[in-house]
Order: sequence, then structure tokens, then C-alpha cells
Amino acid sequence: MAEPAPGHLSLPSGLLELCALLGASRDSLRGAGQVAQKKGMENPSLGPEVLSVFVPPFINKGESYMPSSNYDTLGKTRRRSFRKKRDRSKPEHWTGSPGDLNMPEPEDISVPNDVDLLALPQLCFPGGVCVSPEPKEDCIHFLVLTDVCGNRTYGVVAQYYRPVHDEYCFYNGKTHWESSRQTVSTAGCYVPFAVCVISRYPYYNALKDCLSCLLTHLKLCKDFEVDDHIKEFAAKLSLIPSPPPGPLHLIFNMKPLQIVFPSRVDPESPIIDLDLHLPLLCFTPEKVLQVLTCMLTEQRMVFFSSDWALLTLVAECFLIYLYPLHWQHTFVPILSGQMLDFVMAPTSFLMGCHLDHFEEVSKEADGLILINIDSGSVTCSKPSGDVNIPDVPLLAAQMFIQRVQGLQLHQDLDRAHQSTSTDVNEAQARRRAWQQKLNGQIQQVTLQLLVSIFREVKNHLNYEHRVFHSEEFLKTRAPGDQQFYKQVLDTYMFHSFLKARLSRRMDAFAHLELSMQSEEERINGMPAGSRRPTVQKMALRKSSPLHAAHRRMVVSMPNLQDITIPELPPRNSSLRSVSPSSCGSVSTVPNFSTKSTYTFKIPEIHFPLVAQCVHIYYTDFVELLTKAMSLLGPDHSVLLARYFYLRGLIHLTQGKLLSALLDFQSLYKTDIRIFPADLVKRTVASMSAPERAQTERTPELKRLIHEVVDKPGEVAKSDDHVKKFELPRKHMQLEDFVKHVQESGLVKDTSTIHCLFEALTVEHQKQINPETFRDLYNCWKETEAEAQEVSLPAAVMGHLDKNECVYKLSSSVKTTCGVGKIAMTQKRLFLLTEGRPGYVEISTFRNIEEVKNTTVVFLLLRIPTLKIKTVSRREVFEANLKTECDLWYLMVKEMWAGKKLADDHKDPQYIQQALTNVLLMDAVVGTLQSSSAIQAASKLSYFDKMKNEMPMAVPTTTLETLKHKINPSAGETQPQAIDVLLYTPGHLDPAEKIADARPKLWCALSEGKVVVFDASSWTILQHCFKVGASKLNCMVMAEQNQVWIGSEDSVIYIINIHSMSCNKQLTDHRASVVDLVMSDGEMAPSEVYSCSRDGTVLAWNVSTLRVTSRFQVPGRALTSARLHQGHLWCCTGDSIVVVTPNGFFRQELKLQEPSSIFQLISEQEQLWAACSGCSEVLIWSLRDLDQPPERIPLQDCVEVSCMIRVKKQIWVGGRGPSQGQPKGKIYVIDAERKTVDKELLAHADLVTTLCSAEDRYVLSGSGRGEGKIAIWKIE
Repeated sequence: MAEPAPGHLSLPSGLLELCALLGASRDSLRGAGQVAQKKGMENPSLGPEVLSVFVPPFINKGESYMPSSNYDTLGKTRRRSFRKKRDRSKPEHWTGSPGDLNMPEPEDISVPNDVDLLALPQLCFPGGVCVSPEPKEDCIHFLVLTDVCGNRTYGVVAQYYRPVHDEYCFYNGKTHWESSRQTVSTAGCYVPFAVCVISRYPYYNALKDCLSCLLTHLKLCKDFEVDDHIKEFAAKLSLIPSPPPGPLHLIFNMKPLQIVFPSRVDPESPIIDLDLHLPLLCFTPEKVLQVLTCMLTEQRMVFFSSDWALLTLVAECFLIYLYPLHWQHTFVPILSGQMLDFVMAPTSFLMGCHLDHFEEVSKEADGLILINIDSGSVTCSKPSGDVNIPDVPLLAAQMFIQRVQGLQLHQDLDRAHQSTSTDVNEAQARRRAWQQKLNGQIQQVTLQLLVSIFREVKNHLNYEHRVFHSEEFLKTRAPGDQQFYKQVLDTYMFHSFLKARLSRRMDAFAHLELSMQSEEERINGMPAGSRRPTVQKMALRKSSPLHAAHRRMVVSMPNLQDITIPELPPRNSSLRSVSPSSCGSVSTVPNFSTKSTYTFKIPEIHFPLVAQCVHIYYTDFVELLTKAMSLLGPDHSVLLARYFYLRGLIHLTQGKLLSALLDFQSLYKTDIRIFPADLVKRTVASMSAPERAQTERTPELKRLIHEVVDKPGEVAKSDDHVKKFELPRKHMQLEDFVKHVQESGLVKDTSTIHCLFEALTVEHQKQINPETFRDLYNCWKETEAEAQEVSLPAAVMGHLDKNECVYKLSSSVKTTCGVGKIAMTQKRLFLLTEGRPGYVEISTFRNIEEVKNTTVVFLLLRIPTLKIKTVSRREVFEANLKTECDLWYLMVKEMWAGKKLADDHKDPQYIQQALTNVLLMDAVVGTLQSSSAIQAASKLSYFDKMKNEMPMAVPTTTLETLKHKINPSAGETQPQAIDVLLYTPGHLDPAEKIADARPKLWCALSEGKVVVFDASSWTILQHCFKVGASKLNCMVMAEQNQVWIGSEDSVIYIINIHSMSCNKQLTDHRASVVDLVMSDGEMAPSEVYSCSRDGTVLAWNVSTLRVTSRFQVPGRALTSARLHQGHLWCCTGDSIVVVTPNGFFRQELKLQEPSSIFQLISEQEQLWAACSGCSEVLIWSLRDLDQPPERIPLQDCVEVSCMIRVKKQIWVGGRGPSQGQPKGKIYVIDAERKTVDKELLAHADLVTTLCSAEDRYVLSGSGRGEGKIAIWKIE
């Protein structure tokens, strides 16, 4: 039976897509010399055309040196150098040297689909081909070509002049000879030619340097040698791979220059190979902001300059300034004179024209933004146009201007103290280092600008339902900024930005936004949906000199006025001292540290058109990469991954598919971010049956193919839509009501919304009409808006904590302390007295002793009165609240109950939930406005009812041991079970920020979610990120900068502690990874043992991520493991098996009941275990495992789920009854006396996991019934 043909493998593009020679046609050159020499005649303009095209690959199949039998399936479709055929009809003209007789006939070739050869001449000669009476200086400009799918390719064009000869002329790479030895140049007649290099990558500076090197050769060669030089040049570029994302740059010797090809920072970032400070040299900071505003509002923009090169470079700089926002409309930075009608397009675009066309474009086109690079001006094409360009928000603009003014844009000032370099490559290296640093600073400044503008967008997003509350967001903007945001919010650019935010993409914007969070934002002290200004914000708002300037008028085009700046704060002040809602530092030099970069020098390519020389080049390339990899230390895994990537590509090009796949398999474990999954799939698909069989015989490759190729991937539901919030239009049952409330941003918690539904449907059928929902929403938002306008006198704010917010303010009432308004914060009640505003504290919620709702008689009227008795005062506070009395009574009692529960359980979440309930009560009463409104609001008195109906006193032992509780599910729609906890101590890595030295608590939730807390303050450092989509079973800190996580999907995910991102995966297990065990600290290099449910144990070298040993544990199902005295103790359910690190069996302990948890105590030589479904702990002596175990009964325990050893104690977590309800319990056992010292009432659900924090605290996690973490003191 015939073997199926392997598929075709298309390799990734090298640097070169196409190289072309362009110039005037032979016909147009005839007589040009004579015309040029006539006095008074203008220099003739000739029609440009493509003369030669060179497209890789440049080696014939027959010349192939590839050893692989499958080489024919490698590489691209065969494409040869292109030559025009016009002269074929005139063979008599072709006479020449003997070497010309063997030249191949011109042939058609296949050019890349996104390169239009018909339009290319106009772009390479945008000003036309003009014969000159004298030679002109070489010049270079840049192109951006876009295909119909929006994919961009980039061109660099070098123009140079050659003399026109009488007897022969250069044409299409051939020489038209009549008398080769008697040629005389026509005096004073020079014609331009252009060499165009097209690449998929925007290597503007690098390709400019390459072409500069080429021009030095072309000027010295004869006409008939030009094609050969260009073809050799193109062949060299085609053999250079593009560097993978990361810190590794490639260096290539083009002679006389060393060419550097920089990599992008990460897979999502753009390649930056240009000078980002060019716009800052051409425009003032105010004008830069105006151009950015035009781009953010997606105007029709045209750049003008007398320098063709600046058109592309300046426009590209502005696009990079906007990253991670992307310009999604037409981008044509260079228009020739024949293309000027493009500016009449009605849609948004960004184009560039020569300055000579400024007046023409300005008069003919309407409503264009005209940006003159040479003069630094920004105007509109018609004064009567209706283009209104708003200003950037004032505070963001001010910070940007001040930061730009602090940049050092002139290298001469920086190098004034340096000696002069006598080596051109050294001088270039100095320049690149300076430019790289400056580029990084500029990127930081522009990114800070974007974060300043858009950081509060996240406060108006609903991630679960992908909703953006645009109207609510606009209401929070300053009046003078409204027009800016209205226009920006309607753009495609902002819509894509929203998609990325709702998908929680961790791009540069998200990282900077996270790093700039204030302590207040990190602490989960604000209930969802309730936005109130803190006392600190009120104080800063009053003192800010920019506050009044927010209410300014919008500047319209074409009178683009410069932004007027109010009196500035000192330059060394922090932006947060101006406004906590603003972002970043005001320092003149941005706080930017350049990350370390490395270089790899590509070997020389001596004869790129000779197959054997190319073979030697690839061999040398692989040898250099292998040598570089062998010299790397264990801490350079990032660099190692880039070497794996490059070596894999070279092996593919050589046809060594097996070697390439082995490199990619190593890359998969080292840095998955740059793993070329599609290329690996195509490589495997292109393999013949024998090659595939050989690959399957290699275990590592078999696993890689299973993971990447054969495994049916989760079919991605690309749910990237963005909904604009709309009020419901139909009646809602409970399920629809929950969805609409969550979309509205009022409340997220499902159980709270159920209570709200019950409240709104009191005495009604169980559905809610759209009018009621609208009233509820409006009432909530009106109350929120009123709270934003609350302005407390400085004397009053002095009595409050900086993070307190006023959540409710009564009308003016008479009280026993005078007339005033009662204010409620999350901590206290106080009276804001009238007349001369003053502060009278009523009580903190903790000090309330009793709350009564009574009436007092006044002139035959019974006035409802609220009475509050406190612990610290004998006097009872009374307030004649009249119609508000019943509502305030409910609210105060709910807050009182919430505070008591928060104190009893050491859990601030109770007071947050009580606040949410109180705000909903207020909204319900305002919505219903009926006699049943108070009864309806009482349905939300959850904690007050809990206190009255189930007065559960927390046991004294629990209260004394419990330190704090935190909620990793805060902000989620419902609690989630905590599967694993891991504490990592703080380490200060010199390469990282000081903030990264904090100790961290890693919390694994359901479906691969991980939340990270700052363990020094128990505040969230990193909101939920995902590793896979399955349950996470175990975590271990493998090194100071690595956390390993074992998953139910059989993968081990490796997290970088500093970046909190997963770049590496270990996929050698075939079943769920159930445990990870670190080797003893003395062993170097350190090892990690990973265990899977099928009994497989792998030993990993942490530095190399290679398996050092592999063995199978006998038994049914492996559940956990421990390392003790050099042996691995493995629990298999019904037994504990002891094996050596190499897997040799030593002994086995049979268990009477199935078990999954155990601990080993070296000092007492004891093994402690707990069996499923039992209420006791079993203890064996390691000296004699055959002896029956001791038993420690656990009172009121029905299930044991986890166990850890801390100092001389064993902590056992499980479940047991308490006051008739199943609760999560922890039993603290003295390991020496073997007695239960403490029984702790830990959680409302099963204790699912325990971990220790430096033997100072024990942390326990609960099931999804509660979903919280408790922090316990160790005695």
C-alpha cells in the first residue's frame, strides 16, 4: 500500500521577504543625457519600474545538501530572481562577455501576496525619477505595506545615483554592449536607482545599516555586476532568522558595520528599531498630546515633511506611543504625487505626504488634521470644518508634559565627558545603548499617560458578563474632560482596549496599572458597587491646585491652543500627593530601569549562493548556539529558551526534524510563551511515516506530540464581545434578575441578590417589572452621586480615619446633641452639626450596646425617634428622624451586627457585606416608596437576624488563636473552594523591585485560578490568574523565584514569583499530579519529586528542568508523598510504600482503612496518618511498623482532610458538628504528649488545606460553602 505523502512545511520567514532593484526603463533613459545637458531645460522626470526582484530561497533543489529524505517538503515554494522579459524579442542586442552566455534565462517568480510590484515603483520614488546634472547624496526612506487582511510588511528603500553612459546603459541586470572598451560617460547626467528590502519585521535602523553597507559595494562595481551584488546581499538577509521575543538580540557582520537586530520585549509587544524621541524633537509636548488625541479619536490625519524618511519614522513613533492600544485603520505613511487622491477617503486614516503638497491637500480635502513635521504645527484643512479635537484630560496632560521635559533627548549632553571612540562599531554600540535607555523612558512616559487616562475604566467593568458602563464612567469624569472621553469611547481602538481589559490580559498597561495601585485600592475594604470618596480623597481634592482647573472649556480645531498649565507642584513630588486617583510619579526623569539584554553573534556567511557554504553556515550556527548554551548558568533559563528556539529553527531549515522537535520540547518546558505551537504542528504533519514512528519512540517527543498535536484542544469559544449596559425591558424572574443586577454593577454576590429579589417582591408575585428595576438602579446611582458630592470640613475630617467613607447622610434632624445630619461610615455614626459645622461622635459600631426605635410626644404628635445606647457613655443619644427613623433603625442594627460578627470571627468581610446590605435597604425604600417598603428592606437584615436567631458565640480558644480572615473570592459572584495554599517568604532579588521582596500567600481556587496575597499585610497582590482549566492539587516553592503547581490535568505549571506569570510547563506525567516534594536542602542542585495518581514518580533537576529518574510505585492509586531520611514515603490509599529516590522498594505499611494524608516526625521517629471517614489519628513507630498504631481520638470529628506539622505540633483539618451544624474544624495535637491541645472552630465548611508561614502562623482554607482563609497564631 502506498505511503501517504507528507504535508508541505512552510518555514517561518527570515528577515527578507523580497529585495528589488528599481529605476528608470531603458527606453526612458534614451536621450535623457541630451535633454539634461540643454541649458534652461528642467531635469527630465522618468517613469520608474521594477528592474529586478530577488525572492528567497536562493539555493536550487538539486544543489541541496540536506541529509533528510523529506527536504522537498521543507522550505517555501520555489521562487527565483525575477527579471523582466521585454528584451527577449531583441536577442541581437545581447552581446557580451563569455560569462554572460551561461546566465540563465529570465523567468517568472512568485512574489509575496502582500507586495504589489505595480505600486512599488511609485513608493520607492515618491518624488519621481529625475535625471540630475550632478551626483546627489544617497538617501533612505521607509515604507509600510498593508494587505487586504490588514497584515503589514515593512520596506526600507535606498536611493543612489549612477551616471548614464552613451554606449551602454545599465538595465535589468544585463549590460547592453556595443564597444565595452571605448565607452565615454555623458558628462553631467546621473540617474537614480533604488534598492528596496521588504521584511515582515519593522527593522528600520538595522535594514538601513544593511543597505548602507550594500551601497558602498554598488558604487564600486560595474553595471553588469549590480544584480549579482544585490542577489548575494538578499541571500544573506534571507538566512538571518528573526530573534524570538525576549532579551536576546542578534548581531550580524555586514562589513564594515555590525548590524543589530533587536527582539521584541514579549510576544505581544512591537519590535522597536527606531528612535522614539524623533517626535519629541519635532513637536512640543503640547503638540504631541494633540497628535495623540487625534489618533485616540480616530481622525483623518496627514503628516507632512520635506524628508520622506521622517514621514514613516515619526508616524511609527506615534503608533508605538499608543501601545497597547492599536491603530486599526488605514496606515499609508508615504503617498507619492500620483496617490494624493487617497486623502479624499471618508474613513479614518493616517497618511503622509511631501511638504510640497501641503497647500494642495489643505484646499482640496475637507476635515483633515494636517501635521507639519518640519514646522511642528498641527492644523485643520479648513477653518470652517466641523472637526472638534478635545484636549487630553488636564491632570494626565500635565504629568506627561512635565515628564517629557525631564527627558534627556540629546546624546551630545550625555557623552560630553566620554572619550571619542576610534572604532565605528564601538561608537554605534554606545549610540544604541543610549537610544535603548531613552526609548525605554519614553515608552514608560507614554504608558503612564495612557494609564492616567484610562485606569478608572476598570471600575466600570463587569467581567462576568463583559459589560462596560460607559454612561456611569462618563459621569465620573471632570466636566472639561467629558468631550474627550465621549469621542474616545466610540472608537474601534477603545473597543479593542475594552476587550483586552475584560479578558484580563496582562499586557504592559495592566502591569503598570497594578504596580501603581495604592494601598487603599489593594485592600478589599470597599463593598462591590459602592463607590464613595474616602476622607483622604476629600482632603486631597480640597487641597489640589488642579481641582478647579478640571472645569475648563474644550478647545476646538483648527485653533489648537496649547494647554495652559496652572501652578505646578514641586517636580520631586509624588503624583499621589496631588490626587490619589491619578497615576504615577511626577519626577522629571521617569522611574525606569532598563532590563538586561544579551547579544548573540551570527556566524559569517561568505558565499550565500553556494549550497555548501550555506551548509557550513548552518552548522556553525548550531555549534555556536550549543556552545553558548553550555556556558549558561542555572539562573539563565530565559536566555536558554531563546537559544532552544533559534537552534530548533536552524535544525528545521537543515531538515533535521527530530533534532528540531527535541529543541522545541526543551523550549516547551523552559518558556512556553515563545513556544511555536503552530510550527510544531506543521512539522509533525509534514513528517513521513518512518520519521513519525522514529519520533514516537522518543518518550519526550511522544509526550510533546500528544500535548500539542494529537490532544483535542479545547475549542476556543472566542467570547470577546463587549456589551454596553442597558436597563431591562421585560419582566424578570429570579435568574434574569440576578444576571441584570450583576451586569448593572450594583452587587455581584448571588446570595445577596436573592435576598434583594425577596425584598422587592414582598406582597407581589415573584417577578420584577422593568420599571421597578429602573427605579432601583436610579436610586442607587443617585445616592452614589450624592455621596461623591459630600464635602466635610477639615475639622471634621480630622476625627475620621483616612480610609473612612460617608455612606449615608440623613436629613437635618433634632438630636440630644443639637441639630444636624447623622452620617454613617463603615466604622461609626457621627453628627454633622449645622450652623458652624462641627463633629459630634455618636458611637462606633463596636461600642453600641442597644438600639431602639421609639416615639416621643410633641404637641399631640408622636415623632419617631431613634435611641442609641453606647458602652462608654451613660447618656442615650436620641434623634427625631421622623419618616427616616425605621430605615435608620434597620441600618444601624445591621451595621452593629456586622461589626460584632467581624470582631468575633476576625473577618472584615462581615462589615463589608453589612455595608452592602445597608445600601440595598436604602435603595429598596427609595424604590418602593410604599407602606411595605420597610418590611421589604428588613429582608436584607441578614446579620441582624443571624445575631438574634442564632446567637453563636465563638469559642474562646478559637477567638484567642484566630488572628485574621481573608476572602480570596471577594468580588466573585459566589464563594469558591480553596484547594491549595502555599506561603513563600520574601527575598530581595537585586534584579527586581523592592515590592517583590514581600512574602506572598498563593491560593489555588477552582478551575486553575490562582490568587496571590501580600503576606505582610494580607492584601491582594495579584487578582485571579489562571494556569490551565482544571483543579490544582499541590504547590511547592522550588527555588527563590519559582513556584511549581501540580494540576488535575497532569501538567506541572511553573510560576515566576516576581512576575506572577506562568512561562514553563512540565508535561511528562500521564495522570493527575497529586503531590510535589522538595529534596533536602543539602542536595545541590535541588530536586523536586512529582507524583501522579497512576503511581508514577519523577525526580526533576530544578535548574535544568530535566527528569533525573523515573519509577513506578506499586499500589492502586498514589495520593501523597513525603521525603524522610533519604527515602520517599508514598501513600497509595490502602498502604504506605517506602522506596529509595531511584524507586527501589524498601518496605510497606498496610493500612486498615484507606488514607490519603500522613506526616513523618524525625525526632520521635513516628509516622502519623489519618484514614478517610475516621475520627482518629494513627501513630506508628518507624522502628517497628509491624506494631499496632497508637490512636488519638478527635472529638466531634466526622472527616479528616489535611494534616501538617508545625514545630512540635500536628495540625489536623477536617469537619465535624457544632451546635447541630457541620463546621470546619482544626485539631491541634501535641506531638510529644499525643494529646489534643486545642479544638478550633475554623470555618463554615470543610477545612480543605493547611499550610505554615515560617512556623509563626498556620493558614487554613475552606470549601466552597465559605471560601475563606483563616490565619492562626502558633504558640
